[in-house]
Amino acid sequence: MFSTIWHTLFFDPVYNGLVFFIDTVPGGDVGLAIVFTVIVIKVILLPLSIKAAKTQKIMREIEPQLREVKETHKDDREAQAKAMMAIYKEAGMNPFSSILVFILQIPIIIALYLSVYGYAGVALPEINIERLYAFLTTPDVVNMQFLGLIDMAGRSALLALLAGITMYYQMQLVMPAVPPATTDTPDFKADLMRNLQLQMKYVMPVIIVFVAYIISAAIALYFVVSNVVAILQEFYVRRHR
Repeated sequence: MFSTIWHTLFFDPVYNGLVFFIDTVPGGDVGLAIVFTVIVIKVILLPLSIKAAKTQKIMREIEPQLREVKETHKDDREAQAKAMMAIYKEAGMNPFSSILVFILQIPIIIALYLSVYGYAGVALPEINIERLYAFLTTPDVVNMQFLGLIDMAGRSALLALLAGITMYYQMQLVMPAVPPATTDTPDFKADLMRNLQLQMKYVMPVIIVFVAYIISAAIALYFVVSNVVAILQEFYVRRHR
C-alpha cells in the first residue's frame, strides 16, 4: 500500500518528469531539467500555495488583534482560544492551511534526491528504464554539469548560499514584523514568541545553507527555485488579494 502510494504519487512522477526534461532541454542538462521539474511541481501545488500565501498575509494583518486577545485573556486559555478562533473565522482563514504545502514537499524532495542520486541501484547519468512511463524515451545525453559549471552529482557551496539568501528574502516577505522586546513588564510568553520569530527569520536561512550543502547540489537547486517561485507568488498575492 505505502509502496504503491509512494511510486504513484511521488517517485514515479518526479523521476519521469526529470527524465522528460533531460531529454528535452539542450545538451541533456540535468540542472536545467531539475529547474523545469521543480517549476512544474510548484504549478501543480499552486492552488494550495496561493491559499497558504493568502493565509500568511491575513495572519500578518490580524497580528495586532491576536496580540490584544492574548493580553486580554492571558489568564484564561480557553477564552483566549475561543477569541482567537473567532478572529480567524471573521478573517475567513484556516490557520493550519499552510501546513499541507510544507508536508507535501517532504516526499517530493526525497523523490528528487533519489531520482538523481540513486534508487534501486540506478543513479543518474544512468536511466532506470523500468520506472519510465511507456510514452517516454530514454535520453541520448545525460549531462550532470549544470550550465557547464556545477556538478549535479556532488555538492555546491554556491547553490547552497543562494538557497539561504532566497530563503532569507522570502522569510522577510511572509513573516510578520517582530514585536519589540518587553522592558517595563517582562512577559515570558511574548519574549519567547519574539525569539522564535527572530530565529525563523535569521537562523532558518543559515540552516537551509547547511542542509542544502550537506545533502546535494540537486536539493540546493530545488530550494533556490522553490524559494524564487514563492517570492514571486507572494508579490502576486499582495497585488491581487
